[in-house]
Amino acid sequence: MNLITGNDLVTGDVVWWTGEGWSRHVADAVDVGDKGEAIAKREEAELRVNVPYVTDATLGPNGPVPAHIKDRIRAFGPTVRPDLAIAPADKSAGSYVI
Repeated sequence: MNLITGNDLVTGDVVWWTGEGWSRHVADAVDVGDKGEAIAKREEAELRVNVPYVTDATLGPNGPVPAHIKDRIRAFGPTVRPDLAIAPADKSAGSYVI
């Protein structure tokens, strides 16, 4: 599974490609397959996102889980202060365990 991530140009927030736009929640991300680089270039050229890149992931019980630790931290927040992490869009989802 391949995801695209980058940073929102206005807020600087970490964002994930949903297939139709960008979301702050990795659970909304879709598998871009081998089209990731083309999508990332197009979105960057349209000034929708800063420095987008493709990253590997696996599908977990609550959605995609980035394979690399850097992208897991980008997706799920700080590793030492879970109270600072971004809350899931679905409040009933509970906490996420990697």
